[in-house]
Amino acid sequence: MAIKSFQGKRTNTTPKSSEPILVSDYMTKKLITFKAEQPIEDVIDTLITNRISGGPVVNDKNELIGIISEGDCMKQISESRYYNLPIDKNSTVEKAMVKQVETIDGNMNIFDAANKFLQSKRRRFPIVENGKLVGQISQKDVLKAAMKLKGNNWK
Repeated sequence: MAIKSFQGKRTNTTPKSSEPILVSDYMTKKLITFKAEQPIEDVIDTLITNRISGGPVVNDKNELIGIISEGDCMKQISESRYYNLPIDKNSTVEKAMVKQVETIDGNMNIFDAANKFLQSKRRRFPIVENGKLVGQISQKDVLKAAMKLKGNNWK
């Protein structure tokens, strides 16, 4: 008796050419933003209420002018404690924010963005197009993209 193959018909299949996954596919577009003239206490309250670790600072034209984080707010608290005073009511976002902000291009491959996160030790990058803030990508967004692609060929 002969051995029969149960593999089925073999055909030459060509691998699918997949499009690269872009930052713009996974970035957050509805952002909580801050204004330079906002008091630090408002920022702290917003960060706690929305369970976020920071956010972009924009002007009236929605142009990115800085970024503020929990760490920036903690510096303000630490300074007031040093002088044994409450947080200064005149302490604004503009005084505490980082003004030199690194951004990412929305057309960047998501895995190149992951590499940029590793190199820079940042938690988030704003995405700016034509001078306007259009979104933000976080490390968590990159992880979500990776989980969706689990089992695929990563290019």
